[in-house]
Amino acid sequence: MSSPTGPASGLPVRMPRPRQPGRHRRPEPLVAPEGAPALVLAVPGTPSSATRSLADEVISIARSELPGLDARVGHLDGDDAEFPSLSAVLVSAADERAARFEQARAAGLDVKEPDGPVAVVVPLLAGPDNSLLRRIRQAVMDSRIAAELTDVLGPHPLLAEGLHVRLSEAGLARADRARLFTVATAADGIILASVGGDEAVQAAGITGMLLAARLAVPVIAAALDEEGSIASVAEQLRSSGSQQLALAPYLIGPEIEASVLEEAAKEAGCATAEPLGPYPAIGKLALAKYTTALGISPQQPQGTPVR
Repeated sequence: MSSPTGPASGLPVRMPRPRQPGRHRRPEPLVAPEGAPALVLAVPGTPSSATRSLADEVISIARSELPGLDARVGHLDGDDAEFPSLSAVLVSAADERAARFEQARAAGLDVKEPDGPVAVVVPLLAGPDNSLLRRIRQAVMDSRIAAELTDVLGPHPLLAEGLHVRLSEAGLARADRARLFTVATAADGIILASVGGDEAVQAAGITGMLLAARLAVPVIAAALDEEGSIASVAEQLRSSGSQQLALAPYLIGPEIEASVLEEAAKEAGCATAEPLGPYPAIGKLALAKYTTALGISPQQPQGTPVR
């Protein structure tokens, strides 16, 4: 039987843990501010069920990191039915925000009329691709909705980590340099394949240096959309002593057709890893672009240390 001062004698008492004081106290979890703009993921490429699944998984990761986040997917080549276009998603977000305001005012609530951007548009691109970015910017303009467009996701240490994981999954790299085992098919030279021309190759090269530090093998970026670029880099690596090459796509996935990667691997005479796809870091980086744009950025996502 319980008493006014606690449970009956003999029963264990479970007390709540006191909040840890000082600088080692755990930070309070960040939540999306009320009325915050939507995060709209701008997805390039031909819409498909696979593309939608990838984008949905990226969005799911972002939502898990920021509870209350209004996150949506807009396809650059969407048809507004099965695959909503970027412009249509922005218009829908604006209409819903206006409807919420009108409902609150009709209910007699003292609410401020919404202002500021309706959405923050985050391109689902690892590196810069001016032609795609121009189309995303045009779609935002065509919607006539106030929206902020962020930069692409890379370069970033987390992308180097993702590339390492994809190579190891394909048996083309050791998963952990600290462990004493070998991978018979491990590559001794990596071609980092990007799209977007020279600017994309330069940006990929930054992530390539981080990947080279992780793998302790040479990594050189090349352009998938520039004829002869992949073959030229393959020859450069072989002439410097690398014999077993691997192609690492510096891509999320929807940017190009899978056949382009297959042809590039044949051209270079090497195996290829999968694109980054819905690697967890992609969702975290998309969220970081969003929160930074709004000035509510949590601690920036960090890459795992080189082992």
